[in-house]
Amino acid sequence: MSQQHARPGSRTPSVKDVAAAADVSLGTVSNVLNRPERVSPTTRERVERAMADLGFVRNESARQLRAGTSRTLAYVMLDATNPFFNDVAQGIELAAEDADLSLFICNSNGRAAREEAHLDRLLQQRVQGILITPVNADAPHLDEIARRGIPIVIVDRHRDSGAFCSVGVDDVLGGRIAVEHLIEQGHSRVAFVGGPDSIGQVRDRLEGARRLWAEFGRNPEDLVWLPTDALTVSEGRSAGERLAGIAGRRRPTAAFCANDLLALGLLQQAVSAGARVPEDLAIVGFDDIEFAAAAAVPLTSVRQPRQELGRAAAKLLLDEATNPQHRHEQATFIPELVARASTANRPGASA
Repeated sequence: MSQQHARPGSRTPSVKDVAAAADVSLGTVSNVLNRPERVSPTTRERVERAMADLGFVRNESARQLRAGTSRTLAYVMLDATNPFFNDVAQGIELAAEDADLSLFICNSNGRAAREEAHLDRLLQQRVQGILITPVNADAPHLDEIARRGIPIVIVDRHRDSGAFCSVGVDDVLGGRIAVEHLIEQGHSRVAFVGGPDSIGQVRDRLEGARRLWAEFGRNPEDLVWLPTDALTVSEGRSAGERLAGIAGRRRPTAAFCANDLLALGLLQQAVSAGARVPEDLAIVGFDDIEFAAAAAVPLTSVRQPRQELGRAAAKLLLDEATNPQHRHEQATFIPELVARASTANRPGASA
């Protein structure tokens, strides 16, 4: 058979062209594409050879439109610059690969309007399901996704209504663990570094810190909140400058940061200003990303099981998409403290 690959600018070969070249019916070509087991090996080989000779490429978009869905999942992450969410995405991708699905990754960058725009486009793409770490877990546009019949799972957050499946870590407990560790190290003035408070994880971690502080009978004014505009290294450095500007005995001797990027920025600023970590300033982060252990002063952090979160969320999504008996679940992982040199024992600290 002569080579008939489409030239640049020429018409794309169609199913009709393949059928004519292979001297078979349109139905036979359709079966080769969708149900190859129904076609004899000899005929299937003839059709596949015609496809190759013509340079035929299957129109996957058209197939998806007919089927009403695609072989694709999507993850709308909160911040693509944060290694934590990339690790979560890896866990999702591994589960998607096991199910022979592809994964779209979108980044809201912590902006609700951008998140909503991504969701609108994903609806148009007819993705099989959506995983999302939302700016606000109670946002009404999440309900709209569910009303359209698209399975959706909330990742790294929970929604009290139980209207969706969700997978997350107990952030309130994480805040308690971090501050209890600092109290055990002998600190009586602690800063909480994190923001904006529109992000649910920030609110929950601060709430946990405040609850624990109150249970130990500490003065609320000695737990100082240093809000940030984002959860980034640069915002951590900025918070470090503000912390250094607090006068004398009112300055906290320890800081609990809402994530590791903030903690690493704070650590950079403190060391560059000549402060000793942890002697002058102890620092605890959150997430335990890979860079935490590799910092100049290895960072104490509250660990989340990052890839496990992603895998668990993807499995719930796939179950909702394929199982008529599916019931929503709210899976909660327990965080754990990983103590390193940034909070080493101080003189007078409790054992």
